[in-house]
Amino acid sequence: MNIYDLKSSNIRKTWLLCLVFFLVVIGIGWILSYVYQDQSILYIAVVLSIGMNIIAYWKSDAIALASYNAKEADKNTYKEIYRIVENLAITAGISQPRLYIIDSDSPNAFATGRNPKHAAIALTTSIIQRLEKSELEGVIAHELSHIRNYDTLIMTVVVVLVGIVSIIADIFIRMSFWGGGRGRDNDREGGGIMMVVGIVAIVIAPIAGTLLQLAISRKREFIADASGVLLTRYPEGLANALRKISESQPFEKQKQATAHLFITNPMHLDAPGKRKSFLAGLFMTHPPIEDRIRALLNQKDN
Repeated sequence: MNIYDLKSSNIRKTWLLCLVFFLVVIGIGWILSYVYQDQSILYIAVVLSIGMNIIAYWKSDAIALASYNAKEADKNTYKEIYRIVENLAITAGISQPRLYIIDSDSPNAFATGRNPKHAAIALTTSIIQRLEKSELEGVIAHELSHIRNYDTLIMTVVVVLVGIVSIIADIFIRMSFWGGGRGRDNDREGGGIMMVVGIVAIVIAPIAGTLLQLAISRKREFIADASGVLLTRYPEGLANALRKISESQPFEKQKQATAHLFITNPMHLDAPGKRKSFLAGLFMTHPPIEDRIRALLNQKDN
């Protein structure tokens, strides 16, 4: 699959996710309006779904950056980093993305934005301090590949949609156990239905959020690794960077909804030597680090 196929595929996935989200929220609104005999609930659900889809597309990058208190990098302080980003962006044939800094003792990075013209790369202060230039180039090339391949479009939209799914589930739970029903025979029918809906929401909400993340496919990380190496021509740089990141302390600002954005899982669930059950492996947001490093070094040999 070439870059144009990847771009088209990720755009289609984004619209599909937005459509599914739209239908799910409307379905939820219809159920609540039926139980409470209040048609206005359905109208609110429609407005909420449309509004959140618009925000997910246009503002999801700003939300992702704000969630980690990322600040735009000063061009004088980070002159060398800007030079690396500029050179690699020229090599990749895309516009230079904005550069943001996250104050953290854990080395990590992510890219965000709906397209290459509205993209940003966020680096933690620790990754800048700990990695050598060739390793940092590998990381930045990886993130630029996500931008060029339009991975960031679907990755950033998922951040917002997963968050909204969690909020809706929380509302369900509260209404189920504390609100009761207000429709006809609310004590027997409405309350009972809402109780069932609440229990189902408790079970399904985290699974739905994980499935949204898995819809992005872990294969994108292997593709971004390979694409990044094509920009730097030095696979050892990214391989060494991945090794150093995985051996450092976990990210202190852990947010499951945004874990898939980072170059490695911020909770280090993909770290070498980390014991993973079969079920946990199925639901990982990133491939194991050792598999990625092996693929990079094999790429060099080939």
